[in-house]
Amino acid sequence: MFNKVLVANRGAVAARVLRALDEMGIRSVAVYSEADYGAPYLEMASETYAIGPAPARESYLNQEVLIDVMRKSQADGLHPGYGFLSENAAFAQKVADLGARFIGPSPKWIDAMGHKTRARELAAQYGMPMSRGSGVLPMDNDAILAAARAIGFPVLVKPAGGGGGIGMLPAQDEAQLLEAVERSRSMASRGFGSTEVYLERLIERPRHVEFQVLGDQHGGAVHLFERDCSTQRRNQKVIEEAPGPALARAEVDAMAERIAGIMQKMGYDNIGTVEMLRGADGSFSFLEMNTRLQVEHGVTEEVTGVDLVRAQVRSAAGEKLAAILPAPIQVKGHAIQARVYAEDPKNFFPSPGKLAVFRPPQDAAVRIETGYAEGRDVTPHYDPMIAKVIVHAATREAAIDNLIYALEQFEIQGVKNNIPAVLAILRSEPFRAGRVHTGLIPEVLARKK
Repeated sequence: MFNKVLVANRGAVAARVLRALDEMGIRSVAVYSEADYGAPYLEMASETYAIGPAPARESYLNQEVLIDVMRKSQADGLHPGYGFLSENAAFAQKVADLGARFIGPSPKWIDAMGHKTRARELAAQYGMPMSRGSGVLPMDNDAILAAARAIGFPVLVKPAGGGGGIGMLPAQDEAQLLEAVERSRSMASRGFGSTEVYLERLIERPRHVEFQVLGDQHGGAVHLFERDCSTQRRNQKVIEEAPGPALARAEVDAMAERIAGIMQKMGYDNIGTVEMLRGADGSFSFLEMNTRLQVEHGVTEEVTGVDLVRAQVRSAAGEKLAAILPAPIQVKGHAIQARVYAEDPKNFFPSPGKLAVFRPPQDAAVRIETGYAEGRDVTPHYDPMIAKVIVHAATREAAIDNLIYALEQFEIQGVKNNIPAVLAILRSEPFRAGRVHTGLIPEVLARKK
């Protein structure tokens, strides 16, 4: 087991990992930029180090500074959290070269799944269901049009070098396609440092269903069921729940087993999430794989009783899944998470500023994950998510009601926030009926205008 772990992240992400390390009796190291000086999560660590100015590229993305902290602190493990360098294979290799362990998949898996077209090719070799798609598009317009015709319109243009919804643009016909490719390349260059894009068949009004997986270093791999992440704005998740509503259990369980079998054949060796789209016909198709802990991991923890951070750490330390996980893993009740963002609920633009009032609901039945406190600044340098609110109940209906009540009690002043929009979604008839899809939020909010 680890003696000391550096948490290479900030805010709520760092707090979540630091809590697990403390519960495991592992000493911890936290880092902070100038913008995060005095942040609440720093009090949870055994020791702390300043790593530079507020811009992420000069602090949380500065690999050499983080490696230097590893040396100074003599940490024998590094947990990347999610975001920042959590899916950077070169950084994971640098940690290994230092003689420490990266708490996540091996660099080879991060690299294999990080490039979206190569990940599709690899997953398809192992029998993962796929929608029609292309390889990386050439610069020739005629070849781009030919690739789209082979797939069939409508298509989705996607960056090959990264995910998170950045640069994903639909094209209904040839007239839209070339413009979408040019815009996607520009966004991909800014977001991922690569202009490579590819095409997928556009699935209209899909469900976004993802499967939590965990592997070990001994050839074992399992799934911990699914999460539904369909309720999104601009391809960014807002509400996540487990289990997925209005899904045929036999079909989704069969897909989960199929994915776990593929992960075992591949030799996948730590935590990961296989993201799938489910069409109106009930078919699943591979979207991408995230080789890290997910923002929404808490809903899986609530319904399975498995602490995924602790499981991830134990797997990275060399333990077998049989010793880490209960047998059998079962789902009990229903859990829903809402992401609370400092953003305008009308257009979802970020709303940085000082949290003049920040009072999450004080209820033991409500799980709050946050890196903020009253009086702290929400800066424009980082993601505007300021809290996650997670509830668990015996039924989905009760979980929705409990989440509505919790969000109503959440007091925030000083910045705009998305709670009014989230409440509108939770109260809407389609959501309560489980008729969720990736276009639900704009549809519901359009009706309110």
